Amino acid sequence: MKRNHTMMQFFEWNVEADGSHWKKLARLAPELKAKGIDAIWIPPVTKGQSPEDTGYGVYDLYDLGEFDQKGAVRTKYGTREDLLEAVAACVRHGVAVYVDLVMNHKAGADETEVFKVVEVNPDNRNEVISEPFDIEGWTKFTFPGRQGKYSTFQWNFEHFNGTDYDASQDRTGIYRILGKNKSWSENVDDEFGNYDYLMFANIDYNHQDVRKEMIRWGKWLVDTLQCNGFRLDAIKHINHEFVREFATEMIKKRGQDFYMVGEFWKPDLESCQKFLDTIDYKIDLFDVSLHYKLHSASLGGKDFDLSTIFEDTLVHTHPLNSVTFVDNHDSQPHEALESWVEDWFKPSAYALILLRKDGYPCVFYGDYYGIQGQTPVKGKQAELDPLLYARYHKAYGEQKDYFDDPHTIGWVRQGVPELEGSGCAVVITNANDGEKRMFVGKQRAGEEWIDLTGHHDHTVKIEQDGYGIFPVRAGSVSVWALPAEEDSQETEEEEANA
Repeated sequence: MKRNHTMMQFFEWNVEADGSHWKKLARLAPELKAKGIDAIWIPPVTKGQSPEDTGYGVYDLYDLGEFDQKGAVRTKYGTREDLLEAVAACVRHGVAVYVDLVMNHKAGADETEVFKVVEVNPDNRNEVISEPFDIEGWTKFTFPGRQGKYSTFQWNFEHFNGTDYDASQDRTGIYRILGKNKSWSENVDDEFGNYDYLMFANIDYNHQDVRKEMIRWGKWLVDTLQCNGFRLDAIKHINHEFVREFATEMIKKRGQDFYMVGEFWKPDLESCQKFLDTIDYKIDLFDVSLHYKLHSASLGGKDFDLSTIFEDTLVHTHPLNSVTFVDNHDSQPHEALESWVEDWFKPSAYALILLRKDGYPCVFYGDYYGIQGQTPVKGKQAELDPLLYARYHKAYGEQKDYFDDPHTIGWVRQGVPELEGSGCAVVITNANDGEKRMFVGKQRAGEEWIDLTGHHDHTVKIEQDGYGIFPVRAGSVSVWALPAEEDSQETEEEEANA
């Protein structure tokens, strides 16, 4: 039978910039697969504006750590050879690889150019606050270190519609570039009037040469890496018509199984719905709404009504298009969208995304292995491994919710016949010790279930009517199921085909 799928975001903002990250992925691939992680979202693989750049300050899309550009041959994460070996290791162990694509801007230009712009109001980018004037902008990309290998396309100001720095005056602002058919894209988010511009030199997807080159690059990348999908960064700032065109072309190139998920960072469900309609549901979206609900629950403690945790979330309204997550590199401490889910609630939050039937859950590297930097955060592998185990072995079958109390909620997965030992009962509380009486099936009568989290050392005996009374410690989660020795053991061949 098909096992549950689980993704891991395999990086956090502060991973060591020593070029060792791809080697670490290659080394850990078999261990992650054994724990039920069967897809990895890796950071941007393209050359950034410095060897320390996370990849979001993208310089050369065709340099995967192969050319001596921007201070090093390697990227922050390693060389092209390291990357290819890591992807191959993942594929060899049955782990899909999704590559992070940064397509809304370019950084670290090779030369400046002089061109005409108007300055716009940062709070309303549709409002022009200057007469047309000349600036000297960093918009010319010639890639001298690559010398035309893989692509001879060179970028200049005509390929961008905005920038934020005038080198001639050493002045920052938001400058819209003028020229024939030049404007902000209308098919973007309407925050700040028009949110086409985010940072650096903003790519103009109204330019046909740009669209052709970016699609050509996407096809080159999948051919080069033989990856299984893409994670599309900052898509609320990219012409939505182009996002649909790009996704269509990638699926045409690689087949319907090529997976794509987009970062559309808005908790507003109506905006998400509109975007999914625009792109014909060709990609999934991260459930930002649920992330903020989990964040609020962690801050609110017993003042938060847990029975409402899934209200107004993407996984509730669009379960087949939702990638659920607790935190990521942007929400981690000290980053742009900081909204860190508090430590005490983290295991409960992960239970809410890992042990339910809806959504495609994504585990954050920073939660699992820890976060480095000015405020280190210890990894929670010991707390998360039992939940991953439960997802892989137990969380199958019909789901019944017991969301009937603001402080203590629970649900049951009934299990499936083809997976012996499957089924579980999950209980979460944000207040004092609690319990839930839940139905797990009359066929379970007499079974003795244990708490996989280790919070309780006694067993719960299932009653003759199929109910059990499942306790939970204050401010925590418990996952009750048959002990591990009851799990069916698949052969290596069956595992490989799962």
